[in-house]
Amino acid sequence: MRGRRADQETRRTREFEAFVAGAGGRLLHAATLLTAEDADSNPRARRLLTLALAHTYACWDRLHGEDPYNRAREYLATRFAHGAWHRYGALPLGRGRAHPAAGPLARLTAQERLVLVLRLYEGVADEQVAALLGLPTERVRTVCDRAMATLLHPPRGPAPAVRRAKAAAS
Repeated sequence: MRGRRADQETRRTREFEAFVAGAGGRLLHAATLLTAEDADSNPRARRLLTLALAHTYACWDRLHGEDPYNRAREYLATRFAHGAWHRYGALPLGRGRAHPAAGPLARLTAQERLVLVLRLYEGVADEQVAALLGLPTERVRTVCDRAMATLLHPPRGPAPAVRRAKAAAS
């Protein structure tokens, strides 16, 4: 009996390692986009990925044909949303502070990053994102459109100061 259980555990571990080897890089990139960290320095994204992979491994035997990538991505997204909720009291609607060495999505709010990464990077349908986040589908579309507008048309900096020419004394 112990030999059979050990064989099952070995098979489970090998399957999970193959999954991580294939999907780990893409999930790390998604986590890095969500946390708006620089790709070279992303400790929050790595922690988020570690938690998602640990959750997926714990559920591995209960997947029963379900795609483990979807399970890991959903956990990654919900964990990020819960973290933002606990940090700010909600998914913040105002603009977040951009960090000097932040990633390309740093100008977006946590909610905008989450919707944009799920919709555009991961290719998840509006309806699925809405169900995952508990939002109406129209709200997901609006948030995605606003995030795209922010990225495509960044706010301009302050206008340059106008120098006035001094009048010559006559």
